[in-house]
Amino acid sequence: MMNRDDYVAKMKLQLDEMNARLGEFEVKAQAAQVDMRAACDKEMLQLRAQSKAAGTMLDELKVAGENAWQQMATESEKLGKAFNQACTQAFSHFKSKP
Repeated sequence: MMNRDDYVAKMKLQLDEMNARLGEFEVKAQAAQVDMRAACDKEMLQLRAQSKAAGTMLDELKVAGENAWQQMATESEKLGKAFNQACTQAFSHFKSKP
């Protein structure tokens, strides 16, 4: 397993990528037809909450002790996977439209 500083750097990069995807979704959601906006708004709230949770976890990882950060790493991986699944679900609205 990598050391904490390398892991924190990796998580920071992933959080930046998450927020970039969130920005892409927000642009598409704003351009969506009225009937899709409600669903997009709901998903946007969920994605923002996950991004905020990831940011909080990253801050906690930075100051966690040697044993604690490794346990937290497992949780942060789960959080990242959940965010990616939520993004895939959110973007699926746009792929099915002509």
